[in-house]
Amino acid sequence: MSVGFFHKLGWRAEALAWDAFHGSFQAMGLERASAFGSAALRRIGPLTPVHNVARINMQRCFPDANKLEIDRLLDRMWDNFGRLVGENPNMRHYAPPTFDQHAEIVNENIVLDLEKQDQPYVLISGHFANWEVMGAAIAKLDLNCNITYRHANNPLIDQRILDSRHDYGIKLLTAKGGVGAKQLLANLREGVSVALMNDQKMNDGIAAPFFGYDAMTAPGPAKMAMRFGAPIVPIAVRRLVGTRFRVTFYDPIEPSTQADKTAALVETVTRINKWVEQRVLDAPEQWFWVHRRWDKAIYRKDAGSSSSTSAGSI
Repeated sequence: MSVGFFHKLGWRAEALAWDAFHGSFQAMGLERASAFGSAALRRIGPLTPVHNVARINMQRCFPDANKLEIDRLLDRMWDNFGRLVGENPNMRHYAPPTFDQHAEIVNENIVLDLEKQDQPYVLISGHFANWEVMGAAIAKLDLNCNITYRHANNPLIDQRILDSRHDYGIKLLTAKGGVGAKQLLANLREGVSVALMNDQKMNDGIAAPFFGYDAMTAPGPAKMAMRFGAPIVPIAVRRLVGTRFRVTFYDPIEPSTQADKTAALVETVTRINKWVEQRVLDAPEQWFWVHRRWDKAIYRKDAGSSSSTSAGSI
């Protein structure tokens, strides 16, 4: 399908705005950009519609928390998210030569041992802290791993995103979607590991418990791991202070051994959701709360007051 002149003009205008935004934050430097992003989003974030989405999500996950506790968590969430906004144009500071100045890696032997055995694995994670740092850690360790990403609608911006990620060391990137899924299967077949986010809603996924409620979850990572006998290795990033992070690899999640393949898949996805849930509890202010994780009906204006079977606390 051909693209019209005005459509292309719109792409160029968006790309210019992107360049101006990134250039401004790069000129500030990593520390100042992170602090500025925090200050800006703590003011602007509460005025946006997604602030209420985050509040409803938090009320679901922490039903015993009072309004003041939720308000404090929302403020800390915007602090983290604002820092991410300021840091992402400065991700070159997390490239392999300077990575250790800003981040540390824990339990990397879990994946390094698998690589020595030429055993491909499925890395799964979620949107924690500044999740771009996970990609930088994969580059730092020089893992033979293909990372999935969400393709930008504007091809000019999409190329800028790819160039930025290549600049801080990521070698293999595949966009999500049908073609991307085929590429990931080919990767595993050829002995190349794959990395996917597994904490957001997928409308045509499968229902699996998350904080006491069924949540439509992408089964792809579990399916691929079970099909190829590849270990499911979780990885998460945690903000320690300011612009310093810790990236942790966790022991593999064991796939279900149930004879019924459908039941085995649901059980495996449930185990992944449980791992994500625990990471949220570890540092609730650092998760991507503004995502509509459950059915859209709960995000209506009068929603969010129901009780939960989960009794999380902040």
